[in-house]
Amino acid sequence: MRDHVCIWIDHKKAVIVHAVDGRVTTDTLDSDVAAHPHFGGQQDGGGEKKYEERRSHDLARYYDEVLTQVKAPDGLLILGQGEAKRELLERFVRTRSHDRCRVELEAAGVLTDGQIAAKVREHFSIAR
Repeated sequence: MRDHVCIWIDHKKAVIVHAVDGRVTTDTLDSDVAAHPHFGGQQDGGGEKKYEERRSHDLARYYDEVLTQVKAPDGLLILGQGEAKRELLERFVRTRSHDRCRVELEAAGVLTDGQIAAKVREHFSIAR
């Protein structure tokens, strides 16, 4: 049984596509990480620093939740348009270094679930 996974991710949501023996399934996981505000001028009490620490913890929890959807794939393709794809890869390597799957990153704009499914089929040469 071959399990290939493609994750399209940003800080708002992750679309997780599993291709197991030619059968493709898609799940979406929404993030509860707050948008990044812009702090201007001098901040009292370390407001920005506290916010950044909380955001960092929220992102780590979000990435862990995404990775729980990915058991032990033979191949993993991570797509996205911003920092989230690299952050997820770093989290994967840090927490799942024992996994022996091939992991690749690719820049991609916003894609529909169907486009992501087509991408996983193409990338891993999976016939319909």
